[in-house]
Amino acid sequence: MTTTPRTHHIGMIVPSSNRTMETELPAMLRAREQADPADRFVFHSARARMRHVTPDELRAMNAQAERAAAELADVRPDIVTTACLVAIMAQGPGYHCTAEDAISAALRAEGSNAPVISSAGALLSGITALGARRVAILTPYLKPLTQAVADYLQDAGIEVVDTLSLEVPDNLAVARLDPAGLLTRYRDLDLTRADALVLSACVQMPSLPAIQAVENEAGIPVLSAATATVHRILTTLGLDPHVPGAGRLLGGAAA
Repeated sequence: MTTTPRTHHIGMIVPSSNRTMETELPAMLRAREQADPADRFVFHSARARMRHVTPDELRAMNAQAERAAAELADVRPDIVTTACLVAIMAQGPGYHCTAEDAISAALRAEGSNAPVISSAGALLSGITALGARRVAILTPYLKPLTQAVADYLQDAGIEVVDTLSLEVPDNLAVARLDPAGLLTRYRDLDLTRADALVLSACVQMPSLPAIQAVENEAGIPVLSAATATVHRILTTLGLDPHVPGAGRLLGGAAA
């Protein structure tokens, strides 16, 4: 007898110029559907205006999150995830908790009880799931924003042993970066003391095609804001966080 797949509705709060969150997250969950047909994933997005990755535009985008959450509440999602990791981390240590609480309140006000996760909080929990205490990070940001990400991680007890900033402020230009370039750019990082490598600390910078290849070559776990977000989506929904070919975090070996 054929079993009807369980359908999970994923709500996403997406920066208006983001082209990657709605590409990489569905790609990973489609791969999981192929591996485990018992679950099916449907995606619903609400957008918040942001074109340039600057402190002012990031703050303005954060201010739109509650409006976007109210719109998503109408489809009664099973979970809501908010992206733009740096928009949250640039506001100071622990801000992902504040942002998640505000979005949760907006959903509750509209009758939705969906749990809320953020890519910022997901990256922290993904690193923890790997048992990593020291990481190197690669970002598309200008150096001051990369430093804000490093400070955020270090405040959470994760040592950042090295960083690499590609310094691309235009968010559409970030989306056009070729993930194949990461196969060589990551070698500019000193991984001597790193327990894990964050290959893209940004849900806009494409990295999924490079994750497994870099992990195989580097010999340490490799994750991204996107793979960490998928891990958190699956674990929050009570599902096995397994996606083929997406690194150790989604390979079934992480805690």
